[in-house]
Amino acid sequence: MGKPRRGASGGGSRGGRATGRDNKLDIDNLRLGESSDESEDKSSDSEDEQSSDVPAPFPVGMWDLLHCDPKRCSGRKLSRLGLIQELRLGQRWPGVCLSPKGQSTVSPADKDIVSQAGAAVIDCSWARLDDTPWNKMKSGHPRLLPWLVAANPVNYGKPCKLNCVEALAATFYITGWPEVALSYLSRFKWGPTFIEINKELLDNYTTCKDGDEVIAVQNEYLERERKRVEAVKEKKASGVGGYNDDMDLPPSDDSSEESDDDKT
Repeated sequence: MGKPRRGASGGGSRGGRATGRDNKLDIDNLRLGESSDESEDKSSDSEDEQSSDVPAPFPVGMWDLLHCDPKRCSGRKLSRLGLIQELRLGQRWPGVCLSPKGQSTVSPADKDIVSQAGAAVIDCSWARLDDTPWNKMKSGHPRLLPWLVAANPVNYGKPCKLNCVEALAATFYITGWPEVALSYLSRFKWGPTFIEINKELLDNYTTCKDGDEVIAVQNEYLERERKRVEAVKEKKASGVGGYNDDMDLPPSDDSSEESDDDKT
């Protein structure tokens, strides 16, 4: 996540998005369709009974600046479940911290840091970045997240607008703990969808050796998507393509009889 625009409504992790100096793509237009219900987060603590319980083998922390609606805040729910440690302003975090102040991008090279010192997020509002006390939330390894698409009900389909649990899960996945990522996400009804819609990118990020390679993979993907979208628009303009050429549709009845649905 770099430094995209963030709406005032809904809370989330302020990890930032790594853009790369040469990335000039209009990435905010590469997005999924809107959720049928963006106005209400229906997740509740009762969902925990269906969660996949894989505890994090390292510390997980959060600075909560109380900018978010407590009913929608994924970080506060993780805190209630005992899955995250709330940090005090002025308290230093020794591990990876997702922050817009990061100078490098989360990558598999951070695995040892996360393993030994943990991962943390800053829960504040993009609309209030100017009055956020960054100097009171320091860490040994501030990091940005690469381009990913949100699956939470408030910002479903929007690039880079991840909430706390999505940002942490992305970090866990990229640094080598996909089971922990799914365990944290499974505390929310919509959570596993985050992995599903980002799986290609997440899997590709895990093959990189460092943050620079992660940025290269990100930019290659965005350029490929930009060309795909342009090709669809050209087909429509010429009258060759159909109105649903750029839509991911379910298989037809005939094809569904031949193969199972993709569950990834």
